[in-house]
Amino acid sequence: MRKAVSERSATLRDMKMPESQTRSYAENNISIVPLFKDIVHSYYQKHARKFPWRETRSPYGILVSEFMLQQTQVERVLGKYPLFIASFPDFQTISCASLKDVLLHWQGLGYNRRAVNLWKTAQAVVEGFHGDLPETREELIRMPGIGRATAGAILAFAFNRPVVFIETNIRRAFIHHFFQDRKDVRDSEILPLVEATLDYENPRQWYYALMDYGERREMLGDDGRPTRQLHGAHDVVGGNGAHQPYAGEPDYDHSVLKVDLVVLMYEYLSFAHGVHWRSKEGQGLNT
Repeated sequence: MRKAVSERSATLRDMKMPESQTRSYAENNISIVPLFKDIVHSYYQKHARKFPWRETRSPYGILVSEFMLQQTQVERVLGKYPLFIASFPDFQTISCASLKDVLLHWQGLGYNRRAVNLWKTAQAVVEGFHGDLPETREELIRMPGIGRATAGAILAFAFNRPVVFIETNIRRAFIHHFFQDRKDVRDSEILPLVEATLDYENPRQWYYALMDYGERREMLGDDGRPTRQLHGAHDVVGGNGAHQPYAGEPDYDHSVLKVDLVVLMYEYLSFAHGVHWRSKEGQGLNT
């Protein structure tokens, strides 16, 4: 527990938000946050997706997946990730490989600058950290191609650290429940909610659950009907790619948030207890 508290304080310093403000915010929304978390957990228990980068605890393997999933749909990454890991299984191997060889194995993923940055990052890890990926955000963001959001994802997934970060599907999950009447929601408005809902005991699984749930929200329109085919936990929408949440260091914005409690309760009943609305012709609930 002491470690979790320490990580939490570091997170607050990173995001320039006094701890007293976070505590006050969480207390004011205590009746909403548990219900939202129950919905997300219930969905994840029934619909969690399996990816090879979720099956490993190798910091290197998770780092590779984060580079690949930037601006690339998950189906394409699924086809390349196992082969790439088989060819370059660790930092030492890829750092000693030629850039030409790395780019050859990266072919098909696009955005080759990511492969160059991955190769340079591996060399930096080997030369500066004896082959061990650093475990602080400050050190990670000094690496080529790693911003604050990617660093946060690496810390959460590789080291199970309770850090705050936003990517496309996380953003979507919070907007759906807390900002349904808004189209111009800033990340600085969402960050307090990410902080308030964070699972300090198992942040890795909580972020997996948020991503899977947020992906579901992207698949369904406001009427609950599918809008497109499933793409995955790091899908990219619009100009804000996965793990590229914001520019600079925004302060938290504590404006009043509107929460649709009817939607929250409906989704909780749906995921946790298998209760669904009937069609318009038939009023009430189905079980």
